[in-house]
Amino acid sequence: MPYARKHREFTPQAIDSAGPTTVLVVDDSRAQRRILTVYLARWGYRILEAGSGQEALEICATDAVDMIVSDWMMPGMNGLDFCKEFRKMKRDHYGYFILLTSRSEKAAVAHGLDVGADDFLTKPVASDELLARIRAGERIMRMERELTEKNRLVSSTLAEISTLYDALDRDLAEARKLQQSLVRERFRDFGGAQVSLMLRPSGHVGGDLVGFFAIDNDNIAIFSIDVSGHGVASALLTARLAAYLSGGSRDHNLALGRRGDGAFFVLPPSDVARRMNRLMLEEMETEHYFTMLFAHINIAQGRIVMAQCGHPHPAIQRADGTVEFHGSGGLPVGMFADATWRDHEMQLGPGDRLLFYSDGVTECTNAGGAVLGESGLATMLKRSHALRGPNLLEAMTWDLASFGGAHDFQDDISAIMLEIPP
Repeated sequence: MPYARKHREFTPQAIDSAGPTTVLVVDDSRAQRRILTVYLARWGYRILEAGSGQEALEICATDAVDMIVSDWMMPGMNGLDFCKEFRKMKRDHYGYFILLTSRSEKAAVAHGLDVGADDFLTKPVASDELLARIRAGERIMRMERELTEKNRLVSSTLAEISTLYDALDRDLAEARKLQQSLVRERFRDFGGAQVSLMLRPSGHVGGDLVGFFAIDNDNIAIFSIDVSGHGVASALLTARLAAYLSGGSRDHNLALGRRGDGAFFVLPPSDVARRMNRLMLEEMETEHYFTMLFAHINIAQGRIVMAQCGHPHPAIQRADGTVEFHGSGGLPVGMFADATWRDHEMQLGPGDRLLFYSDGVTECTNAGGAVLGESGLATMLKRSHALRGPNLLEAMTWDLASFGGAHDFQDDISAIMLEIPP
């Protein structure tokens, strides 16, 4: 018999590595079961038999059945009822269900599909058609198990990523605390001048830095730095730069020189910029650069000497509320070895204030895409002219949030303000 030789040579591919596919044959006719099991055994399948729907359910509850070939018309629980109950069972994998029927009406077939059957075979069963339906079912179950395994791997990977993210989130929260500690004092009164600071990273950590240090009884230095980029790398660079502009470690402060008698003096701001440029290009292995405003102020005289290194123009608000912007730009630090900067002098009087700020302030955009700009900042300063110190910076932060339409800024926001009492 040609079919017998053809089928005898067929070797089924197991759905998984656990062994051959298990097929449960369900029919109240012993002779019909015998015919089907002979075919299936010849093709290498593991076979289970049940003479009724109830018996088949008991087998499915204890044995890992992959496929079911069940007669439709059986006494007691028929094939459709058995299929309904089978679909209610909790299983690790999908079970493929083939109904045997002598009925060919489309409505009956549709009803069978609706209750959970996957395929139909018309009696009497032809061996080649049975094999084709079994092999089609195996392909579907193999795809289902491959998809289940991929979903399991995805779920496992997502769980690992979630764990790593939680750990990273905790580390970044600690890093934020450490970065905020770089600005230990948000306000200091020097008697003849008060200094206020504000630092708001757009993420956990940012690339902005503001600070000040006392040079001597009459002079102080203030600075505002904005490192290129965002995130951890920029934050690490700000931490390192803070160490080079610290009043607590004067020997390592790049803005200070030492006379022969051991006394410290402040270097011209343009020299400070050149020193930091050399440091960035020769000692720090980084692709980052930064913009900066660095100035030293004689408190008694109100005299400011400043170097601008690509940072936004500083604002001076006079005692009468008018706002002026000073400076000429200059190149950022850490980009060009031959870059030069020049010193710019300004004068403050009683009641005046000087504001250094990062570009996150003037480049803040609203919902319509309009940029705040210097004119918008001037309007904010005029509106809050009566406020002093940290209260003014807090009001400016709220005004920026209101302008941008969100309290989470797209860029780091920072500012340092020096005020001369009226």
